[in-house]
Amino acid sequence: MTAETPWTARSYHRDWLMAKANALFDMFQNNAVNPRGGFYDLDAAGKPFGNLRQIHATARMVHCFAIGAKLGRPGSSAIVDHGMKFLWEGHRDQKHGGYCWSVDDDGYRDDSKQAYGHAFVLLAASDARMLGHPLADRMLADITEVLEQRFWDETHGAVSEEYARDWSKISDYRGQNSNMHLTEALMAAYEATGDRMYLDKAKRIASLIIGRHATSLDYVVAEHFDENWNIDKAYKGSDMFRPAGTTPGHWLEWSRLVAQLWVLDGRRDMWLRHAADKLFRSAVTRGWDKHKGGFFYTLDFDNNPALTHKIWWPATEAIGAAAFLAALKPDAFYEEWYRRIWDFSATYFIDPANGGWFGELDDDLQPFDKFFTGKCDIYHSLQACLIPLFPATGSLMTAIPA
Repeated sequence: MTAETPWTARSYHRDWLMAKANALFDMFQNNAVNPRGGFYDLDAAGKPFGNLRQIHATARMVHCFAIGAKLGRPGSSAIVDHGMKFLWEGHRDQKHGGYCWSVDDDGYRDDSKQAYGHAFVLLAASDARMLGHPLADRMLADITEVLEQRFWDETHGAVSEEYARDWSKISDYRGQNSNMHLTEALMAAYEATGDRMYLDKAKRIASLIIGRHATSLDYVVAEHFDENWNIDKAYKGSDMFRPAGTTPGHWLEWSRLVAQLWVLDGRRDMWLRHAADKLFRSAVTRGWDKHKGGFFYTLDFDNNPALTHKIWWPATEAIGAAAFLAALKPDAFYEEWYRRIWDFSATYFIDPANGGWFGELDDDLQPFDKFFTGKCDIYHSLQACLIPLFPATGSLMTAIPA
């Protein structure tokens, strides 16, 4: 590719990104708010359906509309209020402590305590604190204590995975996905409070998952582990959160997160910056479908495609990683991939009729439902639109000018 102005520096492209972000904001602001608390899922037409509220979706709405409030989008603060109230009064277990996975109109549907969900509560509370939300300090203190007392394993520098409502152990499984999102949330908590403890925990998780294990696999991120954090290559997989094999989308997500961690930590540990580049290159080399485009959802440990259909969020994470890395050090390689992935996403993932993004494409790149039904939540797609618009100085909550 010849040297030319990056897309992220072109006014048309920047306007296009903000238009796509506003379309997502509009869809979820107008349709997702459940008057009984929390938020609706949206069907294929972008309309509300069902009454199940899962904790990560509730917290992600708080996160995204906290970004909206920081941007100055009218109505965003009310959605943050709505989500924070439901996290505190709906998901929070006032008897045993912690936050239950899912709620419907009759109460808890799944009362398990998942590290993945608790990571997003920390993210929501941290974002809300940066807005000065009146509930944020109480929730941030509460979720920090729960993570420290119930999930954090000081020996290994990561969190355990899952417990029953009364905190009895469900399994000895350990997963990178919950720890990856906790890394994201810990960085946000550090930005919100200035407390170095949060950043140090983020660095310990990155050192375990990426510094120890991904580097040993030539920058392939292992997903599943036993209680001593040995890689479990034989893990069969259980659902969309824990598929067998490896998931290139998570390599891309980690690429941006370790680059952000490097920035927040004062650009000191160069292994983080090196790993960010290696993870991105590994993912686009091994995970991209060279014939039809898009990222395979999973690979086996020989890097052969396993689940071959295309899911929206790896593409969005690749966009965010390419933009963030290029902002740190312009490189034609990142720019080429940034354009390629946006070209694919605009052609196949963005729904021109109903708005939003299709969650999945089959092997012929046609929308279908396997793991997801209806419109996927706003979190990944919104960040893909906004990360390229702001400096690579930390999270969007700190990069967006006050």
